[in-house]
Amino acid sequence: MAFDGITVAGLVREMRNRILNGRISKIAQPEEDELLLTIKVQKDACRLLMSANASLPLLYFTDKNKPGPVTAPNFCMLLRKHIGNGRIIDITQPGLERIVDITVEHLNEMGDLCTKHLIIELMGKHSNIIFCSDDYRIIDSIKHVSAMVSSVREVLPGRPYFIPETMHKKDPLTVTWEEFADSMKTHPYPLYKALYTSFTGLSPVMGTEICKRAGIDPEIDAGSLSEIEQIHLYKTLCYLMEDIQKGDFQPLVIFQEDMPVEFSAVSLECYGSSPARTFDTLSQVLEYFYAARSQAGRIRQKSADLRRIVQTNLERSLKKYDLQKKQLKDTAKRDRFKLYGELIHTYGYSVEEGSDKMQAWNYYDNNKEITIPLDPELSAADNAKRYFEKYNKQKRTFEALTKLIEETEAEIEYLRSVSNALDISVEENDLTQIKEELREAGYIKKRGPKEKKARFTSKPFHYVTEDGFHLYAGRNNYQNEELTFRFATGNDWWFHSKKAPGSHVILKNDGREIPDHVFELAGQLAAWYSSARTAEKVEIDYIQKKQVKKVAGAKPGFVIYHTNYSLMAAPTLNGLTEVKE
Repeated sequence: MAFDGITVAGLVREMRNRILNGRISKIAQPEEDELLLTIKVQKDACRLLMSANASLPLLYFTDKNKPGPVTAPNFCMLLRKHIGNGRIIDITQPGLERIVDITVEHLNEMGDLCTKHLIIELMGKHSNIIFCSDDYRIIDSIKHVSAMVSSVREVLPGRPYFIPETMHKKDPLTVTWEEFADSMKTHPYPLYKALYTSFTGLSPVMGTEICKRAGIDPEIDAGSLSEIEQIHLYKTLCYLMEDIQKGDFQPLVIFQEDMPVEFSAVSLECYGSSPARTFDTLSQVLEYFYAARSQAGRIRQKSADLRRIVQTNLERSLKKYDLQKKQLKDTAKRDRFKLYGELIHTYGYSVEEGSDKMQAWNYYDNNKEITIPLDPELSAADNAKRYFEKYNKQKRTFEALTKLIEETEAEIEYLRSVSNALDISVEENDLTQIKEELREAGYIKKRGPKEKKARFTSKPFHYVTEDGFHLYAGRNNYQNEELTFRFATGNDWWFHSKKAPGSHVILKNDGREIPDHVFELAGQLAAWYSSARTAEKVEIDYIQKKQVKKVAGAKPGFVIYHTNYSLMAAPTLNGLTEVKE
C-alpha cells in the first residue's frame, strides 16, 4: 500500500493526458490539509483531489464533490487570487520523487502573463502542498514547517523551495551499471530492502517485485550476489524504468480473501496467484482503495470528542454498577435477620437476662437447631426488634438497589449501543445525529436559546440481495427506532445480534416467499453492524416485526420480544450490494 514514485509517475502521465492546457475554474479546501481543484478542458470538467494528510497523502481524480467550509481558509483564498482561472501549462515529476509540480499560467493584477507552481509532496508525515513563484520561492503552503520542526528545510513564505536529499538515494531512471553495483555492495540488507533504500521512488513491495521478476530470492543478502545476478537484477530494473518512461502502466488492486491488500501502477508477480482487479486509470485504483479508508480516518478524528464523552460516561456507569452489585451482595443476609427476629419472638421467653446468644429450633428448615447472637444489654423483645429493623433496612436497600442496577444496566447497554453507532459511522451526518441523540439523553449540554437545532439527512444502510430482496440497517439508535416502528410493516422480518449492541436490520417482505439463504444474509448484515463484528460467528435473533415491542419510557432503540428464532452468522457483506441513496 505504498504511494511510491512509480505510482506518482503514473498519476503524472494521467494528469498530463487529462488536464494539460485546462483551466482551473474552482478551488476548494474541504479539509485543513486538502485541496479540490475543478479543472475545465474544452467542454469537459474534472475534479482533482490532493491531500497532504500525514497518515494518508493522496492525489487522484474523482467524480465526487466535497463541500468546503463557509469561510474559505487563507491558503485557499490565496490560490483563488493567484491561479483562479489559470491555465495548466506543464505537469512534471522530478526524477522518480513522490512530488508533482503543476505549472500554472495566469494574469496578474497588472494584466501581465505570469507563471506559478503548485507543488504536491506525497511523503508520508512530511507531505505538503506548496505554492511557489516562477523562480521557486515559496509564497505559502498548506502546512508551515519552521526550523524548530525541521533542521533540513524550512517551508515558510519567502524561503526558496528545494527538494531535500533523500538519504543520498540514486535516481533509478538514470542509474548506471557501476552505480548500481556499488549500491548493492555497500548495503548489508536483504536484497529487496537494498533496492528500496538505494533508489528513489521504490517501495518495499516494488523492491520485492524487481527481485521476483529477476528470479532472485528477495531475502538474500545484497552483498552476496554474483556478478551475473547483479547484471540480471540491473537489467530487470532498467526494463521496469523503460516501461514507466513509456507510460506502460497497468493499474490494479490485489485481493486476498476478498479484501483489497495492495495496489500498484504496474503488474505484480510477487503476489503469485492472488486475484487482481484491473482498472482503466490509477485514479480509479486510488479512489477505490483509499477513499473509504481516508473517509473513515477523518470520521474517527471528528468523532473523537463524542467517543470521549461516551467512554467517560460508560466507565463511570461500570464503576457505579460494580459498587451497586457489591452493596446488593451486602443485603444477602436480610432474610436471616427476619428469621432471627421471628424465632426470638417465638422462643425468647426462655432466654435468661444478660445472655449473648440463644438456641432455637428453625421450624422453616426441618427444626434444625441454630444459634442466634444477642445483645446482652437488651431484652429478648428489643433484640427481636433490632433484627426486624435490620431486615427492613436491608430490604429497602435491596429494593432500591435492584431498581438502580436495572437502570445502570440499561444505561451501560445504551452507551455501548452509541459506541457501536460511532464505530459504524461513515458520514458526518451520522455523527451529527449521534450528537443530537447524546444531547437529548443529557450527556451533552443543551443548546442555548439562540443555538439552532442541527439538521441531518442521514439514511439507514440499504442493501439488496442478488435475487432482489431489500435489507436496511440503522446507523444509530434514532434510525433503529425509525426503521422498526415507522418504516417496517408487521410481516417484515427484524434481526439483531444477541447480547451485543448493534443495528436493527429489517428484511422487507414484498409478498414473495423468502429463501433460507436470504435469512442468512440478513443475519450476516446484523452481525456486521454489531459490536461483535470481529468474531468468527455471531448469534442473531430474528422475528417478525409485529412481535417486537417498545417499552414505554425506554431509551431510543430499546425493544423487547418474547419468542424468536436464532441463527449463527459470520459478519460479512458477501452476497449483498449496497444501494447508495
